[in-house]
Amino acid sequence: MTVSTAVTTEKQVFYPESDGKPMAETEVHIDALIYLREELKDYFRESPQVYVAGNMLLYYEEGNPAACVAPDVFVVKGVAKHERCTYKLWEEDQPPTVVFEITSRGTRLEDLGTKRALYAMLGVQEYFLYDPLGEYLRPPLQGFRLEGGEYQRLSSKGRDCFASDALGLDLQLEEGRLQVVQPATGERLLTPAEAQAARRAAEARANQEAMARQVAEARANQEATARQVAETRAAQAEAELEQLRAELARLRSGTP
Repeated sequence: MTVSTAVTTEKQVFYPESDGKPMAETEVHIDALIYLREELKDYFRESPQVYVAGNMLLYYEEGNPAACVAPDVFVVKGVAKHERCTYKLWEEDQPPTVVFEITSRGTRLEDLGTKRALYAMLGVQEYFLYDPLGEYLRPPLQGFRLEGGEYQRLSSKGRDCFASDALGLDLQLEEGRLQVVQPATGERLLTPAEAQAARRAAEARANQEAMARQVAEARANQEATARQVAETRAAQAEAELEQLRAELARLRSGTP
């Protein structure tokens, strides 16, 4: 990609970390943004060359702070995973691989027009739009893949389900809510909070099962001990009975 050269140097140009706009229009949009960002972050947590961010300014022309865009969520493959305040394309030398926009009636012209054209120009491989309130987009989840420099609409795998080849994941709607699913298992990705809760529940179940096994083993040991005691007593009683029989036989025979 050709990046224009500015007369001023990088040190003389200020690139703000915020555009002063709210994260999203409604709580529903914010929840969708955070859910998508957090579950993708968790999914790629062991991948050092995959970076996931949300609501971050992306500057794509060096020396021109006005040349920026703030994708709701984006994933970049091929860059180091570390904290950033902004994403400067000329420093990273890698455009986002996938971009998600949590769209609404108020942002539809930008999401379907300006941003779509810009992301195609930057080389974003896949572009997904999600309208959580179903205000205008039909269907409310749509995907596009870059082919020959232009976005082509993705065909759904099924009802409200699209495959992201770039991520190796499926995107689908369940009761109107966006879910990210592992194709091999059909399981929904969990956010870190959900994953932590699941791990805690699994640990609690494992502890309960371990305690149950300990109780069962203790009962089995008690029963084994009781059997041993009963067997010992029975053997002792049998021995005493044999002694009595022998003594009685001696007495009857008159043997001194």
